[in-house]
Amino acid sequence: MNTQRNTLTEEYKEALREAASVIKKGGIILYPTDTIWGLGCDATNEEAVQRIFTLKKRAESKAMLLLIDTDAKLPGLVRQVPDIAYQLIDAAVAPLTLIYPEGRNVAPSLISEEGTLGIRITHETFSNALCAMVRVPLVSTSANISGEPSPQTFSAISEEIKAGVDYIVPVRQEESAPTRPSEIIAIGAGGEVKILRS
Repeated sequence: MNTQRNTLTEEYKEALREAASVIKKGGIILYPTDTIWGLGCDATNEEAVQRIFTLKKRAESKAMLLLIDTDAKLPGLVRQVPDIAYQLIDAAVAPLTLIYPEGRNVAPSLISEEGTLGIRITHETFSNALCAMVRVPLVSTSANISGEPSPQTFSAISEEIKAGVDYIVPVRQEESAPTRPSEIIAIGAGGEVKILRS
């Protein structure tokens, strides 16, 4: 992954520096991910997380997921990582969000009432490098008002959402190919698997 970051363009590097600075100060960003464009912040900062809930007009009962850059960070976010999780991650050919039991070490409102936490390892260039740079998990939630359709491209994101963030990442905005959300699989404490979205 270091090789990938070393080959980033100056445009990407500058955007990464600015996005990381905003996140470290408790701000929220609009950024490209391995699926659709997302709203993001430091997932350990409850105040920043609450700003995203407010911007999206989203009920706190609807937890948001996290992005990380490597599975080495999973043990710090989940009390026990079931073996099946690593098998699913290794086998995945498309973006995969796993819902783990007993999430920890993040903003309280990101953990569901059942104690679960949704996490995805991103391999997309910008979001992966940003996760590595800030060294904290990032919130990733669709860039829309709750209840409205998730925008498939940057151009479809509403002005209300754009105006509500502290920084809009200036890369990949011209892409027009539709994208789709990730597959979601819930893992039980005993390794049970349930597909929530395929």
